[in-house]
This record gives sequence, C-alpha cells and structure tokens, in this order.
Amino acid sequence: MRLRLLAVTCLAFLPLLSPLPSYAASRTCLVVGISDGDTLTARCGRFGAYDEVKVRIAAIDAPERAQPYGQRSRQALSRLCYFEQAVITEHDTDRYGRTVADVTCDGQDAGTQMVAEGWAWVYDFNGIATRRGGGLFKLQESARAQRLGLWAGAKPTAPWEWRRRERENRANDSLF
Repeated sequence: MRLRLLAVTCLAFLPLLSPLPSYAASRTCLVVGISDGDTLTARCGRFGAYDEVKVRIAAIDAPERAQPYGQRSRQALSRLCYFEQAVITEHDTDRYGRTVADVTCDGQDAGTQMVAEGWAWVYDFNGIATRRGGGLFKLQESARAQRLGLWAGAKPTAPWEWRRRERENRANDSLF
C-alpha cells in the first residue's frame, strides 16, 4: 500500500518537475540529401562505416514539396546545406523516426536562416523556439514585413494547415 501511495505521489508531481535536457553531443556530418525545406539526410561517421540520419530541423516547418513555395524552400535549404559539413545537435526523435536537431551549415544555423529568408515558419512544438528567447518569431515577422520568400504570396498557408486540408480532402474523396 505504501509503495502504491509513493508511486501515485511521484506521478502527481512529475509534471511540475523541469525536464532534464535530452541533448546528445553534437556531431559533424555530410549533408547528402534535401527532402524539403526542413528535412535533410546526413551521412555521419567514418569512411566505410557511415550512418545515414534523416534530420528534421528543430523549431521550423517549411512548405511541403507539393505546396506553393515548397520547391523553392527546398532549394533554399539545398543552397545552404547540400554537400556541406553540418554540425547536428540532436534534441529529440519525431513520430516518423527522424532526428529533430539544430543544424549548422557553413557556420550558419539552418533553421534561423530559413526563417530569416522567409522559406519556413517558426514551429514551436515542445516550446523550443520560445525557450530560445523568441528570436525566431522576430525574424519571421521581419521576413513577413519585407515580403521575403513565401511571404511574397497573397496568403501563404502554414504547412500544418495545408497537411490538415490534404488529409480532409483525401478522407472526403474516399467517401465517394
């Protein structure tokens, strides 16, 4: 009985405890593929024993390939990172098994650069952008005010909204 009470008490106070950081050590890898404006493939490790890692850049969300500005966003990330050495600092793993990480290519933070150029939205899942002091939000507002990148469009649709609409359309199409 006491053990059960102790377990319930611990579980009750667990949300109040600040989580321990889950950062892995940074590693340097070669970027060998760009999927879209927020996802890349990197080859890490030593010659002959490479480990390919699919990386989702933390704190941003870029247009999907089929979405307006999707290809241009992908090209922007490619100009910054493709076939460059990248420093990858892991934060998490997403539901698709991708490593969620900060990525620095050629001395520039890829997420910051994509937002500043107007090729990605700030995506504050797990509060990463907020914990960094909100600088990404300011860069996004600046890009929007200057009508850079995707902000040149009349009403750009956030990727999470675009994906939701696509799911709804597929669901409606399957009904008929």
